[in-house]
Amino acid sequence: MKTLVLGLGNDLLADDAVGLLAARALAGSIAGRADVACSSLHGVALLEVLAGYERAFVIDAVRTGAHPPGTLLELRAEDLAPVVARSPHYAGLPEVLALARELAVDFPNEIRIFAVEVEDPWTIGGSMAPAVLRGLAEVCARVRTAVLGGTPTTTA
Repeated sequence: MKTLVLGLGNDLLADDAVGLLAARALAGSIAGRADVACSSLHGVALLEVLAGYERAFVIDAVRTGAHPPGTLLELRAEDLAPVVARSPHYAGLPEVLALARELAVDFPNEIRIFAVEVEDPWTIGGSMAPAVLRGLAEVCARVRTAVLGGTPTTTA
């Protein structure tokens, strides 16, 4: 099964880099079992990144305010609400999935999102919050287990 681990985020924005750091940390331990990619892209640009894979594990930062920083949330694509935006540049994963179906793009049948609740996804530069660094270790362990065939429990 062709698998992608995709770390999303921005290296310049404090906690927002958590998805990128997790993907980079996982690369060696899952080599041969999954491709690993890092991207700061969003919206319909992710269509090209995800095309051709049977399953994808997406790692990203999230700021809901409903959980303490460092909390790991595991979601499926169908758990996400549509993005209400006036531009395809701000399309979310639900819109990208719909577009992939409409265009008959070879797209993952299974998409799992591992989102780490962050404290500060906006500050340019600076260090990652300590709680988010602790969440980084957990997300790496959970994604590694998922890629290698385990079925981790969902944390929400």
